[in-house]
Amino acid sequence: MTPRFQRLDETERAPVRLKVDGQAIDALDGDTLMVALLTNTRSLRQSEFDDSSRAGFCLMGACQDCWVWTADGERLRACGTPVSEGLNVLTRPPEAPWNL
Repeated sequence: MTPRFQRLDETERAPVRLKVDGQAIDALDGDTLMVALLTNTRSLRQSEFDDSSRAGFCLMGACQDCWVWTADGERLRACGTPVSEGLNVLTRPPEAPWNL
């Protein structure tokens, strides 16, 4: 699997570990969730309307395409939310029927 984004610079920042859909991933301090997700995976999230994958649209907080969720159900805009150690996010809404 080739990630969607490839980090070219700023590789000396402190590492941050978080969980995405139960899997541990590494990011760097100062990354947004979107950067963390797309440097580790091919897509940002699953659509809540069908089984398609999304990779963000505007990448700057103007659209509604980058929503992800905390394990507690809080919605986060991935393009504007900084990563933090131990953050636990889901790429599908917690109540989505296909998560059953």
